[in-house]
Amino acid sequence: MHTHTRRTLLSASIMAAGSGLLGACSGSGSPAGSGPHAGASRGSGSAPGSGDSGHRRFVPEGPKGYVNPSDPEVLAAERARGSGPVRKYRFTAAETSLDLGGRTIRSWAYDGHAPGSAVRVTTGDILDLTLANRLPVATTLHSHGVRLRCDMDGVPDLTQEGIKPGEDFTYRFAVSHPGTYLLHSHSGLQLDRGLYAPLIVDDPKERLSYDKEWVVVLDDWVDGVDGSTPDGVLGQLHHGRAPMGMDMGKTSGHGRSGRGEREGGGKHGHGKSGGHDAGEGREGAPGRKGSGPSRVLHGSHSRMLDGMGGNVAYPYYLVNGRLPKAAQVFRARPGDRIRIRFVNAGADTAFRVALGGHEMTVTHTDGYPVEHMRTDALLIGMAERYDVIVTAKDGTFPLVALAEGKNARALAVLRTDKGRGLPSPSVHPDELDGRVVPARRMVPAESVAYSDRDPDREIRIRLTGSMKNYDWMFDHQPYSPAHRHPVRQDERVRLTLINATDMWHPLHLHGHTFALTGINDVGTRKDTAIVLPHRKLVVDFYADNPGLWMLHCHNQYHSESGMMTVIGYRK
Repeated sequence: MHTHTRRTLLSASIMAAGSGLLGACSGSGSPAGSGPHAGASRGSGSAPGSGDSGHRRFVPEGPKGYVNPSDPEVLAAERARGSGPVRKYRFTAAETSLDLGGRTIRSWAYDGHAPGSAVRVTTGDILDLTLANRLPVATTLHSHGVRLRCDMDGVPDLTQEGIKPGEDFTYRFAVSHPGTYLLHSHSGLQLDRGLYAPLIVDDPKERLSYDKEWVVVLDDWVDGVDGSTPDGVLGQLHHGRAPMGMDMGKTSGHGRSGRGEREGGGKHGHGKSGGHDAGEGREGAPGRKGSGPSRVLHGSHSRMLDGMGGNVAYPYYLVNGRLPKAAQVFRARPGDRIRIRFVNAGADTAFRVALGGHEMTVTHTDGYPVEHMRTDALLIGMAERYDVIVTAKDGTFPLVALAEGKNARALAVLRTDKGRGLPSPSVHPDELDGRVVPARRMVPAESVAYSDRDPDREIRIRLTGSMKNYDWMFDHQPYSPAHRHPVRQDERVRLTLINATDMWHPLHLHGHTFALTGINDVGTRKDTAIVLPHRKLVVDFYADNPGLWMLHCHNQYHSESGMMTVIGYRK
């Protein structure tokens, strides 16, 4: 048994065969410091280099008196994070064929893989990640959960312009805190295709001792199956109407990816009326607008979520891009201590996860340590992350991710023996029905716990909307980058989110972490948290990262319907 170091665990991450797990190789998904991608030219949206020379500032529309994404306050906060070794990587976003394990579909992905190859850096590093857009529409990349400079946050029309087809953009920022994070597109519904990858930030002072590491990325999948696209599904949820206040004809930003992504030679062959199935790799006529069979979820209920499990009936649920019938097998030895990093990359699904025959010890949530707590299972909302430790037993064990309230599951396998068979795709370990410890009952490690200081400012926001009209919003207002909730530098802010809907929502604040309040006066540190129907979520955060920051529901179909707003720092 040993304490892990930064480079020793790459082989234990998600299987990314042939793409190079960011070792000393060149090409897509690999470090960009050498090989054919070294020194690649940057498009007009290039990120700042040393000293920010040549960076084109983006100033969003909106009221004056706020700190804009590249203002001096943002640059000063970035300098305060320090400067360490530069780690260069490159992703290419493009249409590709993906093998989900016996089923090949056409979709969009980074470097031809879903999930994309894991990006791995160490606290104190400068991450320099170039995104080459080879899609037919604009895109961006968001580093979910990372406290970073505002103009690197990847929100179109708020922190940057969308990266146009054929252009590159380099995201460059200091990484100041270790943890498990998620890279994903923040343009329209592109996350619900295959544009996501795990980001692991190692701690040079790691105290957690373990032998192996397993990165487990969960997902719900609809794109390319029997003519379906995420945008077609959104159209079904809206009964063919555009969301209120959202322009569905554009492709550059939120609520604007709908029909535009299916036009102009994008993903062909998704039109059901033409008899083409993108899952078989056949292509139909350009611009076909079919949306496939109905994917609207009916009759769903989850006791744990106190209502519907979600809105979308996905045909597939995946672990590390694999179907249950072709599950990934993670190999270890009996007695090994395994760190499992769970990442929910889904768009509409909470997963209840458990490892058959094993108890899990929770060590981190959303990158921040907690006092170790044992549990049988975890409920993980969209974009939440949990780290756990398990001590491997002798045998073959199913890791099951139950699609909460949807009567379906994803599957992976832990194997410590020489067996060959796989558990049944319908396996249901007893642990799924055992203890489930929610984040609100966890206690933050002393090193990251907030004090009991009173807030300087309080913001109250109501979550509104219904399934009938699919009009998800904050305070009945559709999203606008110009509408801001003001804060000031160094304030402690109490944010009360009141869920006045019959649906649960996973809420995410960009650029910050917050402390849950309630059962424990000083609560767990997170950046994404679930608020149940007709309940409220109260969190505290420090306004210590100036700029314009998105607050939104991480159900992609809710956010694209308008459940987004902006926290803005006043000058």
